[in-house]
Amino acid sequence: AYFPGLPIFHSKDLVSWRQIGHALDRPEQLPLIGAGVSRGLFAPAISYYKGTFYIVCTLIDRGGNFVITATDPAGPWSNPVYLKEVNGIDPSLFFDETTDKAYIVYNSEPPGNKTLWNGHRTIRQYEFDYRNKKVVGEEKLLINGGVDTSKHPVWIEAPHIYHINNWYYLMCAEGGTGYNHSEVIFRSKSPEGPFVPWEKNPILTQRHLDRGRKNPVTTAGHADLVQTQNGDWYAVYLACRPYEGDHYNIGRETFLNPVTWTEDGWPVILKGDEQVQFQYPLPLPNVNKNPVNPFSGNFTFRDDFNNEKLNVRYTFLRTLTENWYNTTAKKGWLSLQLRPQSVSGRDNPSFVGFRQQHHQATATTRLRFKPAAANEKAGLVIFQSESFFYYLCKSLEGGKPVVQLYKSTKDSMELLLSKPLPTKTGDVFLRIEPKNAVYATSFSTDGKNWTPLQEVDGKFLSTATAGGFVGSVFGLYATSLGKQSQNKASY
Repeated sequence: AYFPGLPIFHSKDLVSWRQIGHALDRPEQLPLIGAGVSRGLFAPAISYYKGTFYIVCTLIDRGGNFVITATDPAGPWSNPVYLKEVNGIDPSLFFDETTDKAYIVYNSEPPGNKTLWNGHRTIRQYEFDYRNKKVVGEEKLLINGGVDTSKHPVWIEAPHIYHINNWYYLMCAEGGTGYNHSEVIFRSKSPEGPFVPWEKNPILTQRHLDRGRKNPVTTAGHADLVQTQNGDWYAVYLACRPYEGDHYNIGRETFLNPVTWTEDGWPVILKGDEQVQFQYPLPLPNVNKNPVNPFSGNFTFRDDFNNEKLNVRYTFLRTLTENWYNTTAKKGWLSLQLRPQSVSGRDNPSFVGFRQQHHQATATTRLRFKPAAANEKAGLVIFQSESFFYYLCKSLEGGKPVVQLYKSTKDSMELLLSKPLPTKTGDVFLRIEPKNAVYATSFSTDGKNWTPLQEVDGKFLSTATAGGFVGSVFGLYATSLGKQSQNKASY
């Protein structure tokens, strides 16, 4: 439930990526107020056909599946057209250049909505009128249950169809997005089936490997295929990097693997005993690979807020409902209006977020803020969900300025500690440093000499503890906790 939605990235080599915008960047495109943080947009799919880019996606619980279009992937993108007949999640479009027909495939309920085992799902299909953005004809059942129904496979989903060498391939995720996640493949001579599974499925999984191996990559699946201009095939897919057991705080990440083909024409992302590697040969080694703002590996991101517009990498909690932030009132500062909304609720609080992308990292901010009451707080939050976050902030206790550290509860937060500050008006520097399962907190009054506060349990922020589907986000966050305020905090 973050806004803007559906970030768009561009690359010339499949490795170095640049974010060029968001597909859903206007409030009318993405109504998220009231949505839990993991109940917003589900898996999208992007396609290109005859000069137009298409994205299909699911806005869960509030609208369902929709399609948007653009002639330039950087935008603007159209308002969503909802496809009410498409009942399910993980939609994907396939354009058949041999017939000029299009199809939408998606995960849906079992036949007759009669579940034969827990996790029993289907893959279904409609023909899609791409000119008028609507489905036509009758819904077709492509896959019931999965590869081998005798084994009661769970959560066949995330389907994609490809037309390669006179075969139509249907590739899907199977096993659920947890540790048993995998990718499986079917094929047919027709885009409408019948689709036959490969006898050596899955074509990607890590579920059978030693859980105690070093630097594991787990939960691999939800893949898509791409062919380079040199004719080589690659797969992108999601997976996770746990730091201990099944604990990871950075959410699902995008991985890239070379794809090989068997002699009888089946794609293989990873053979049965292979581990996901952290390095592979560059797909296009002669292409420029020096992005200005890298999205992987080790990097430093610094923002002095000298531009009128916020950096495209920032994110808000739910749809913006009013103008509560400003980058021009104080040059070199981002000012946030203190408002009653809090991150514990399901509204749009004064929160500017940046995703945690490393298990070991440092997030630091300089805060200029003069609280007028104990309910007025501004600082740095590490946010997983409405009920799972830590908040390091400046506020008042007994009329005197303090630095406070809070831990969330089910619908509020509890104070872990507070430390006095020398003056109400002086700047304070705040820092949160994740190191796998431990998050260290500290503050400084000069940006040089740091006072340690408390190390808190990072597992509290993992999806294994908090549930949901998303990773943690650092946030510049100011609130007046349910009361009106005219105060502002600057970062």
